[in-house]
Amino acid sequence: MSGNGTTAGDDPLQTAVWRLRSRACWADAAALLAPATAAAALQRASLLVERCLYTEQGWEEAEDALRTAEALAHSDDERGAAACERGYLAYAATLLGVRDRSDEARAALGRAAALLPPGAAGRALLDFRRGLVAQNLSDAPQAARAAFRRAHAGATAHDDQLLLSFTWRHLAGLALREGELAEARNGFAESLRIREELGYLVGTAPALVSLADTEPEPEASRLREEAGRLLRLLGGVPTWLARQLAPPAATA
Repeated sequence: MSGNGTTAGDDPLQTAVWRLRSRACWADAAALLAPATAAAALQRASLLVERCLYTEQGWEEAEDALRTAEALAHSDDERGAAACERGYLAYAATLLGVRDRSDEARAALGRAAALLPPGAAGRALLDFRRGLVAQNLSDAPQAARAAFRRAHAGATAHDDQLLLSFTWRHLAGLALREGELAEARNGFAESLRIREELGYLVGTAPALVSLADTEPEPEASRLREEAGRLLRLLGGVPTWLARQLAPPAATA
């Protein structure tokens, strides 16, 4: 989930990986990465884990990639990053109803927290994912907000724009839940702006729908229609959003 998009000075391989990832082609992006080093194996695993969350498919392939990344990890940073991905995969499986792996998610993220010190490059992403678990698996909005704020500060410090788009969106979601409409609208708008600037196409439809929830008509409908257009362009990904926006089934 973390990453800054591409710039003119980026490595051509990373540019290609980003462009495929942002267009929901995670398997193609992963195929470009030979898992010969811990860093490459971890990046490959993270792509396949993200595919699971967006498509609800590819669980076994993600597990295999994670095992490879875990086997190649030797430093605390590498082991911590691999544990963070392990926790995220378990979180996704639980959230999407594949299998209850909530205990595994918490344990893996806790293990990552013990390995990644505050200020480490991967700590902001870890804090964000711990916030997701608190929000969606534990129904603990206060703990989630604290974790999202730590992640937001860390992403700002490391200039991780993609992660900032996620922290803006989830902090805004908590604000909306508490009736803070102006704060929610600002956060959702910031998230959408960043994703559009980065070209993170697969994440743009969810950002449009979130912003629509804070806007009056006809703007709300316009945003949802744009989200629907992007979903069709990407073949119905994210799948959970496609179900949410699907018209009601006709009744006899």
